[in-house]
Amino acid sequence: MSTSETVQTQAESDTESLTELPPSAKLVAKVLEYNDTLTQSQLAEETLLPARTVRYALTRLEDADVIESRFSFVDARKRVYTLAK
Repeated sequence: MSTSETVQTQAESDTESLTELPPSAKLVAKVLEYNDTLTQSQLAEETLLPARTVRYALTRLEDADVIESRFSFVDARKRVYTLAK
């Protein structure tokens, strides 16, 4: 299997896993696509979703390996989220 076929197969599986997620998770993923890196509170502000809904969406996205999280360098109490590469 060539590199381009591998990338295409991975993109198709990512798309399939994203289609099975709830609308809130899709919205969070789309906002991360445009904003690169955001905290949970920033995502709640950008999406206009309740913090609890954003937390649920982030959990679903992490379980599906769509996003990655790490501790913030600015405030170690917070996590920042980005789309997985």
